[in-house]
Amino acid sequence: MVYPLPTHEGKRQSPSVSANVGRGIWQCFGCGASGNLIEFAARMEGLKPDNPDDFRKAALLLHKTFGGRDGGEREKPKAIPKEERLERSAEEDLEGDPSVVVNAPLDFELQRLEQDHPYLRERGFTLETIKAFGLGYCHRGLMKGRIAIPLHDKEGALIGYAGRIVDEKAIGKDTPRYLFPGSRERNGTRHEFRKSAFLYNGFRVWNPSQLVVVESFTAVWWLTQAWIMNVVALMGASCSETQAGLLRDLVPEDGSIWLFPDGDKAGERMAEETLAMLAPYRFVRWVKLEEGKQPTDVAREDLLARLPVA
Repeated sequence: MVYPLPTHEGKRQSPSVSANVGRGIWQCFGCGASGNLIEFAARMEGLKPDNPDDFRKAALLLHKTFGGRDGGEREKPKAIPKEERLERSAEEDLEGDPSVVVNAPLDFELQRLEQDHPYLRERGFTLETIKAFGLGYCHRGLMKGRIAIPLHDKEGALIGYAGRIVDEKAIGKDTPRYLFPGSRERNGTRHEFRKSAFLYNGFRVWNPSQLVVVESFTAVWWLTQAWIMNVVALMGASCSETQAGLLRDLVPEDGSIWLFPDGDKAGERMAEETLAMLAPYRFVRWVKLEEGKQPTDVAREDLLARLPVA
């Protein structure tokens, strides 16, 4: 259905607004305004959606009014990729098990990584950026043939390496695009790795007034190279409850969180899921990309126009 926008300056009786509750979006065809349903609720209540306090008030009002109701048909939850379902299930199984340690610090570092590798340089990353993130091509061991990516917990301790395969043709069922640390036994203790338990680059961000959240490692490198320094990655198209808590802890109550996912269905799901978990507590903005685009496709000048520098 199409209705007049309450805050539209044109004729009140001329139909101009369309809202899709299932997707959580709305648009005014008269004045061009658009956004998510929290922003629409803010307008309906006479609040300013660009004001963090007003945005939070609208989110809390929606939660109070609709969040606890039972009965009626509910929208079918969007499918979560198998890999993410398995990790969430594994996390629940590990809770309270004293014989299991998750994301324990490593007692070694990979040596002799090739930092000036064509895979990184041909994608526009400078040697300064590559060195800053400790990246490099690995010639031996489990990470052979991959770009090794150091992973740190929120205190900055090295907890593992992710490996991005260089040969795209080799990607398959037994050769994933990204390889993450697996389980290992040591002195009777089982060590597990969970990427959903931390934020990539989170240890480099300290009490930011504005924080950008992306999906991928490469997006973090690309934005940082454009001098958008306060950026973290979820390392996938899903935000865990632990990661949502870490995001709230990083950003002060009067701060803002900017979601900058890929321009595809997975990115849309990531934004909607993360927005729902964070909007009642922080001002959240979803910066949308064109269909099929990724943050690394956006030029520096455009990034600086769309996103906060600090």
